[in-house]
Amino acid sequence: MSADDRLDGAMTASGAARDVAASLARNPVFAVLPEARRRQLAASGAPVRLEPGAALFRVGDGADAMYVVIAGEVDVAVPMRDGRDVWLAKLGPGSLVGEMGVLDGGPRSADVCAAPRTELWRIGRRAVIDTLLQEPASGLELLAMMAQRLRMTDILLQETAMLDLGARLARMLLESQGAVIALSQTEMARLIGASREKVNRKLAVWRSEGWIEIGAFGVKLLNRDALASAAGSAPAV
Repeated sequence: MSADDRLDGAMTASGAARDVAASLARNPVFAVLPEARRRQLAASGAPVRLEPGAALFRVGDGADAMYVVIAGEVDVAVPMRDGRDVWLAKLGPGSLVGEMGVLDGGPRSADVCAAPRTELWRIGRRAVIDTLLQEPASGLELLAMMAQRLRMTDILLQETAMLDLGARLARMLLESQGAVIALSQTEMARLIGASREKVNRKLAVWRSEGWIEIGAFGVKLLNRDALASAAGSAPAV
């Protein structure tokens, strides 16, 4: 069976809806819903396919739906006034994307783009709001989650803005999933708000020190502890 066949198989309506319902159960807001409600909400959705680099949404777009990642990954970044993009997170299978905009009704506060080819499950805002109105117990969880998300984003933006290029690049590599990080140096530079030339020089230094290996298919991490130290965090486990 080819990779495309496996990917297409993952997107069968029944299988995807079950995966989405399970993902909703891990979210603090939707976890308080009865299982039947979560399944009903998941069943109201539809698949979305993005090619590598394609935008799911941009800052300022209307929040008309939330998404669950079925296969692949999306990058979350915030464009700054100086032209840099501050990379916030990489979200893989099972992650909810864009739920806060749907819940509070505000415009999108970050850019979200596919990293590799990515499959998501789209659930419209109306279906989400109708479900939550029928289950008011989720209200307190929603308020708590929104406050926590706001605090965490503010802290992350402040910390990231103060990191040097090496720390930003190391953090981005460590957050990426998979044995080989299949990003071009141009893509890495965009994600951390740096020039391709500076990223190239830093990767060359790390390769010479044996921290990474650079091949035709991307970057392989050989010394995660050293990269974690460069990122200013504890060694990854």
